[in-house]
Amino acid sequence: MNWLAFFDRVSWREFSRVDAIFVASVVSILALGIVMVSSASISISENLHGHPYFFMARQVLYLVIALVFGWGLISLPTDRLQQWGILLMGLSFLLLVLVLVPGIGKSVNGSRRWINLVVFNLQASEVAKVCMVVYVSGYLVRRADRVRQGWVGFFLPLCLCSIFLLFLLLEPDFGASVVLLGTVMALLFLGGAPLYQFLLLLVAAVCMLGVVAISESYRMKRLMNFIDPWADPFNEGYQLSQALIAYGRGEWFGLGLGNSVQKLSYLPEAHTDFVFSVWVEETGLLGGLFLILLFGIMVSRAFKIGHQAMNLSRPFSGYMCFGFSILILAQVIINIGVNTGFLPTKGLTLPLISYGGSSLIITLGSLFVIARVDIENRRHEAQLRNANRNGEIVENSHE
Repeated sequence: MNWLAFFDRVSWREFSRVDAIFVASVVSILALGIVMVSSASISISENLHGHPYFFMARQVLYLVIALVFGWGLISLPTDRLQQWGILLMGLSFLLLVLVLVPGIGKSVNGSRRWINLVVFNLQASEVAKVCMVVYVSGYLVRRADRVRQGWVGFFLPLCLCSIFLLFLLLEPDFGASVVLLGTVMALLFLGGAPLYQFLLLLVAAVCMLGVVAISESYRMKRLMNFIDPWADPFNEGYQLSQALIAYGRGEWFGLGLGNSVQKLSYLPEAHTDFVFSVWVEETGLLGGLFLILLFGIMVSRAFKIGHQAMNLSRPFSGYMCFGFSILILAQVIINIGVNTGFLPTKGLTLPLISYGGSSLIITLGSLFVIARVDIENRRHEAQLRNANRNGEIVENSHE
């Protein structure tokens, strides 16, 4: 089999024409991510590996892998992804099963979420989220009428999603479960599902997640600590209270890059889940707002690319852009909400900023797919212009 036949090479000239604001925002966030991993991991890197920039070097390696992986995805026509939707779902489901198998899945802090690939640990939930977006996007194209007119078409993807949620909760990964379910619901709503069905499902989902949240004692402790971390600042509320101290130290303009105190073994997971707290401590409230603005610009431009695809009668590409944007937006909101004490503690990283191979590679790969959609949009527009021009020439020749 000629695997090259599955790819459609993108020239550098085409890539240079991708939405400049979108590309600039992605590059800016990636650059800030490298800086913050370098700064936030100095203490733990020195303690664990005897070198202050061990985690930064690993993050740069992950970025190189992500760029190579992304360039492969940008050379893959979106039609192929649509054809492989069910296959990708099967692959992601297999990963969710394998991660629970002793000897294959890697357990960290009581959660079995990773598969050791030597170079990096693959987080199965990251793959499952993007594969679910690809599948649901294709489903909304194939079964558009059923989704808009009946309950069966509306609930079928949710039944599949519930199976994924079950395996995610077995890891356990409650945060990924919330993001996955929320993204699927949002896509169904964008696909034209009736409002009353969406609202009923929303109520049911909130009730279900509420039951799951109170079913385990450690989740209840997280909920109580999130409400008042200062009630037990040296035990269950330690992480959040240290994050809030970081915000207080940062004030408006911050202490300066590299000058965080909380990262010096005070704030747990400073280079992963709580990297935003270190960022605000070093750059202040204005730095935090600037990073949020960058994420807002990136997501809004991705939505614009998806909207353009919908206008060009390319619904699969449009839904896929919307889904990837919602995934990133949900993770940003939850991560910052956790860091600031507005939401209970969840094990979700800040996309493109936090340390981690799986998150960086999968997230950047999805952004390359959005860039591919933009390239195909431009190709489609050029074809339409040429067709219109040729039509005008034929009409003039008849006259």
